[in-house]
Amino acid sequence: LICNDSRLHTPMYFFIGNLSFLDLFYSSVYIPKILLTCISEDKSISFAGCLSQFFFSAGLAYSECYLLASMAYDRYVAISKPLLYVQVMSRRLCIYMILYSYTGGFLNATILTSNTFTLDFCADNVIDDFFCDVPPLVKLACNVNDSYQSVLYFLLASNVITPVLLILASYLFIIAAILRIRSAQGRLKAFSTCSSHLISVILYFGSFLYIYSRPSSSYSLERDKMISPLYTVLFPMLNPMIYSLRNKDVIEALRKLFKLAQT
Repeated sequence: LICNDSRLHTPMYFFIGNLSFLDLFYSSVYIPKILLTCISEDKSISFAGCLSQFFFSAGLAYSECYLLASMAYDRYVAISKPLLYVQVMSRRLCIYMILYSYTGGFLNATILTSNTFTLDFCADNVIDDFFCDVPPLVKLACNVNDSYQSVLYFLLASNVITPVLLILASYLFIIAAILRIRSAQGRLKAFSTCSSHLISVILYFGSFLYIYSRPSSSYSLERDKMISPLYTVLFPMLNPMIYSLRNKDVIEALRKLFKLAQT
């Protein structure tokens, strides 16, 4: 829809399109293997397959953290500087922010993958989860030293805590800008442009912090297995719906596409 409709060729929809791509790619890392495991008698995954799944899922997850922070800045500029929005959020800046999101995400995924898969695994090599992730792999390790735990905390701080702080700072400025709007209808309209992003942030970072902000000694695989399908399957599926069903421009573009398909 964003590619086909010229009215959606704006910075906000440029970021939404990249978010949709990330969600589609992120779910594709997991779902095919999960479905194959469900219908096949062979429940195994190769070491290389596990490593690849781990690397791409981490890279895409970290990239989405940075992307959501970029989208918060985009909303700040749109509300606080509406007349300068197009000039400030230039196409060049938007592309740089996307490139930074992917570069930062996959660079940190490389650090996490290399440190995780050099651990000594001495358990029975049974991953008690739907996919290769940090908690079940840590449970298979003979011993998790302090340096590995430090790497996890560093990655949590750089890829999750820092984007969350940037998002909070953006929303503080957004709230200040909204309060300066005199009419209640204007304030409501300004806030509604942020509501979809705010819902996505709460869902994504809430589950992310719950799974990965705890020390390894407190991991509960049974509990985590109930949570993991939410952020690997459900939330990526909900994001496009959250941004489209609440957006008049997207709904209008969808109607236009259906009309063209019927003619």
